[in-house]
Amino acid sequence: MLNNHHSTPFFLLLCLLLAMPLVGNADVSPETLAKRAKRKNMTLKEWNTDAASRTKWLDHMTVYDAEGRKVEEIEYAVYGQVWRVVTEYDAEGQVSREVEYDGKNKPVRIRKYEYNDNGTKRKQYNYLPNGKLYSVKVFEYTFSED
Repeated sequence: MLNNHHSTPFFLLLCLLLAMPLVGNADVSPETLAKRAKRKNMTLKEWNTDAASRTKWLDHMTVYDAEGRKVEEIEYAVYGQVWRVVTEYDAEGQVSREVEYDGKNKPVRIRKYEYNDNGTKRKQYNYLPNGKLYSVKVFEYTFSED
């Protein structure tokens, strides 16, 4: 046992930092974690080519963060951006907020989420860009006895 009182805060901080990834992924399946590991810091670009003119354009782009979670998704057409969604996550790794932008990159909708204790979505709050709440979606889960 170390008697150096300066090492104790360092040790506690080290333990906390090492445990953080475990807390954030506690309810995530091994399959999801494996998929995320393959997508760390990845940008996926989907290209489309017109058969007649052979014109090539960027059709869709998805950006993943250092943990392999989707943080941005953009849909394009020949003329440019159609829409874009930016996703934010909470400390538990759940989607906490999504901001949807139009083709001119102006915010059109903001979604915020609440979750049940088991990690499933409970509510989705939909806001206008000015912050005014315009609808609430409630998620109901029913399991059949098949």
